[in-house]
Amino acid sequence: MIKTAMEIAKITTACQMVSKTLDMITPFVKPGVTTDSLNQRCHDYITQTLGARPASLNYRGFPKSICTSVNHVICHGIPGDKILKDGDILNIDITIEYDGYHGDSARMYHVGTPSILAQRLVETTHACLQHGIAAALPGNTLGDIGHAIEQHAKKEHFSVVEEYCGHGIGKTLHEDPQVLHYGKPGTGETLRPGMVFTIEPMINAGKRHSKLLPDGWTVVTKDRSLSAQWEHTIVITDSGNQILTQTQD
Repeated sequence: MIKTAMEIAKITTACQMVSKTLDMITPFVKPGVTTDSLNQRCHDYITQTLGARPASLNYRGFPKSICTSVNHVICHGIPGDKILKDGDILNIDITIEYDGYHGDSARMYHVGTPSILAQRLVETTHACLQHGIAAALPGNTLGDIGHAIEQHAKKEHFSVVEEYCGHGIGKTLHEDPQVLHYGKPGTGETLRPGMVFTIEPMINAGKRHSKLLPDGWTVVTKDRSLSAQWEHTIVITDSGNQILTQTQD
C-alpha cells in the first residue's frame, strides 16, 4: 500500500497523461457533438500522441476508452451516439496505464450554458473534492476525508452517493484502501506518507440513491436528479499531500 519513490514517479507520469488528455478534450465539449466522438478523440490522443493505454477499455468488459456521464448519470456512462445539448453537464473520467502504473482523474464540463442549479452543483462538488483533499494529511484518517466531503455537501443541501468510492491506485486500477466520501472523524485507516489514492466525490442535487442500468455499467440517480463528480489522484507526503493529476506544465 505504501509506494516507493520510484512507484510514485511512475504513477505521477501516468497521472500527468490523464490531466493532459482532459485538457486536450476541453474545447471539443460543446453542443452537437456525440459522447462517442469525445471517446474517439481521447483514445487517439492517449494511444498515438502519448503512447499509453486507456485503462478503461476492456476493463471487466467496459467497451470504451473513457467514461462519459451526462446530467443524471452518476458514473460509468458509456460513450455512444448521444448528442450533447446546450445546458447539459458532463463528467469525463479517464484512467491511463503507462509503464505498468495507473493514473485516474475526472472533471465536470458545462455544455453551453448550464442552469443555475447545475452550476451550483458542479461548483459544490469541486469544493467537496477540495475539502476532502485538505483533510488528507499524514496522521489523519480516511474518515476525516469522508466527513469533510459530506459536511460540505450537506451544508449546500446536496447528497453524497454512498455506493461508490475512491480507491488506492498503482500497478492496478483499484487497490486498497477504499476512500468513502462520507464518514466520522477519527475513524478508519490512518494516513501515512507514500499512500496513493483517488478522492472522487459523487454529489447529487436530489437524494443519494442510485440505480444500475441494464447495461451493467451506467449508474443513474434514482430520482433522476442531476449528479456531478470531480476526481484527483493524490499522494500523502511527510508534510501534507500532493495532487498528481493537476497539469504541471
